[in-house]
Amino acid sequence: MSGPLGHSTPILTFPQGEKDPLSIRAKALVFADPRSRQLLDFLQQVGPSEVPVLINGETGTGKELVARYLHAASGRRGAFVAVNCGAISETLAESEFFGHEAGAFSGATGRRAGWFEEADGGTLFLDEIGDLPLPLQVKLLRVLQEQEVVRVGSRKPVKIDVRLVTATNVDLEQAVEAGNFRLDLFYRVNVAQVSVLPLRERPLDILPLVEHFRRLYSARLKINEPMLSESATQALLDYPWPGNIRELENVVHLALLVAGDKPIRPEHLKFSGGLSVAKAGASTLSKLPQEVIREQLLRLFEVPGDTLLHDIEDLIVREAFAFCGFNQLRTAALLGITRNAMRTLLVNHGMLKGRAPS
Repeated sequence: MSGPLGHSTPILTFPQGEKDPLSIRAKALVFADPRSRQLLDFLQQVGPSEVPVLINGETGTGKELVARYLHAASGRRGAFVAVNCGAISETLAESEFFGHEAGAFSGATGRRAGWFEEADGGTLFLDEIGDLPLPLQVKLLRVLQEQEVVRVGSRKPVKIDVRLVTATNVDLEQAVEAGNFRLDLFYRVNVAQVSVLPLRERPLDILPLVEHFRRLYSARLKINEPMLSESATQALLDYPWPGNIRELENVVHLALLVAGDKPIRPEHLKFSGGLSVAKAGASTLSKLPQEVIREQLLRLFEVPGDTLLHDIEDLIVREAFAFCGFNQLRTAALLGITRNAMRTLLVNHGMLKGRAPS
């Protein structure tokens, strides 16, 4: 999973032949930046233990790679099993987690072990654990407490030995306050906590990652590794990388496709929304989203109208609701409010029929 990058910068990558990493995520993680080295030091301390670890971080920062490192450092001989909780069907979730016996339900033609049994003696990695439905959280807590599972359609418990590593890109404490995540389960998974910083907060990792992906995709494209122009290097350092490592990989890959083996220049770098540095300007691209919002707010304040606050609130609620797939619980967690407050906003802005809760 790991290998050298230069002489002193360790790098984590997926095992060779890995075909199914969870969703769209970082495929490499380096520890060149001092803050990343602090993370590596902590991982080396907790890795050999058996304690559950909760990994916090934005999408694309490398949380699954951290989980795999913890598994490798643990010395456990069982499998590393990765599960994306946000992609689980509620109707099949219990069977997927705990297994089932033949005939347990329609379509269950044979006995099947669940994810817990597959990870026996190893590590079970639950990504986006905050997306688990509350009824499944109760059953998960019981399994963690008893260290045994009961397959669907069976009464016989099966003992398991699993180290649990979980990850989330939302604040689980806020989810607990909003009633979307059980407090007792939070205490169970949050024994040791790891924060994987966004790429913009560990800038010294940027160029080593660029170098890694430049080598990787040059080899795949069968071209000589192109040089990075000084202006392109500066553009890569100035950009805030909202998509983190996954976005950086895509930018480097596309730059190699466009430039070939010629030097990579700023116009070859296509950032979020397909904009290049040459078109959008490095100064604009380097701004954080909050800075851009503030500038636009100041423009609105010049001609506010009579319903400015309502209009801005309406925009936030509509965009957040759509972003979360029109799921009230996820939207409430995203905005850091309770489900009742979320329902009130949806009713007030005409996105939900009915009376707002008192």
